Amino acid sequence: MKNIDTLCVHGARDVHNTTGAIATPIYQSATFFHPGLEQSTGFDYSRLQNPTRQVLEKTVATLESGLDAMAFSSGMAAMSTLIELFSPGDHLIASGDLYGGSVRLLNYVAKKNGITVDYLHTGDIHSLKHSICSSTKAIFVETPSNPMMQVTDIAAVSKITKDRGILLIVDNTFLTPCFQRPLELGADVVLHSGTKYLGGHNDTLAGFLVINSQELSEKLRFLYKTIGACLAPFDCFLIERGIKTLALRMQRIQESALKIAEWLSRREWVSTVHYVGLPSHPDYEISCRQASGFGGMISFTVDSAETARRILSGMRTIFYAESLGGVESLITYPILQTHADVPEETRTALGITDRLLRLSVGIEAAEDLIADLEEAIR
Repeated sequence: MKNIDTLCVHGARDVHNTTGAIATPIYQSATFFHPGLEQSTGFDYSRLQNPTRQVLEKTVATLESGLDAMAFSSGMAAMSTLIELFSPGDHLIASGDLYGGSVRLLNYVAKKNGITVDYLHTGDIHSLKHSICSSTKAIFVETPSNPMMQVTDIAAVSKITKDRGILLIVDNTFLTPCFQRPLELGADVVLHSGTKYLGGHNDTLAGFLVINSQELSEKLRFLYKTIGACLAPFDCFLIERGIKTLALRMQRIQESALKIAEWLSRREWVSTVHYVGLPSHPDYEISCRQASGFGGMISFTVDSAETARRILSGMRTIFYAESLGGVESLITYPILQTHADVPEETRTALGITDRLLRLSVGIEAAEDLIADLEEAIR
């Protein structure tokens, strides 16, 4: 396998490249003609497949060491299609600290359709084993988790799921294949919000499912064409263009994130810093073992709700916005934004309070970001 830096730049560039074009052409066509009766170019209708999307999917599958990848119109569209693998009466286990949109889908759509879901800290292997029952069909893990940055040992969970014949699904949005490749650690499905680091420029929505088995590929491809939440050609072009600089961006972002996390940990108005790259993080050793980097996501708890609101109102370089993974740094207030639909008692138990802020570090100079935080607190 080539170095990840090279793979990000070149991806699946040889697919359909008969013109010598360096950039993948945008095949803005909904349908494709047949050369003759019972003949096909390999493309019939863009809901099934499109040449631009095929290049992007092959690129993402290569980066994640997968057999197949599917590009969706958003991360939630990808997850919604994934949930259609399960039937009424099936049981799922999910990370207790999970992106609020995922919780909303599981609580209000999956449960409506007769699927039961239990939430727990998937890093607690003992509890995880005892939560599996005869109807358990999958374990859904987000690691690091959103927003409390809990880490799950993917290889350890994989041993459990493989012994019991259930699926292991890992949301790899935060670390990307540059820093973590769950399929190589034993996962069956990898989920991405491609809107975030893969696209990297806050200019388009996308989602991905990556799998490493032919059987799962066929099942999900059938659901994909049936539900139809596929990524449009122009958006595929934007995401592929973003991926070309993914490795560079992740390295720069991580360097700045560590500086900022260390700086925050020394502020008297900060009570806790949640960043997996700090040796003080309880899951630091697991992170070092299963990932080659720590990413750019930091959550931190301040001394009061007033301090949190002062920071949000005082930012000038960092934008107060509900997303992550772009070249611009963004700060989010989970209690009012990403996790507003999570039950209050669950939020409180996790530590998602009116004092918690989540920072997505961009590619700006770390010194400028620190100065912005310092000025806002005054």
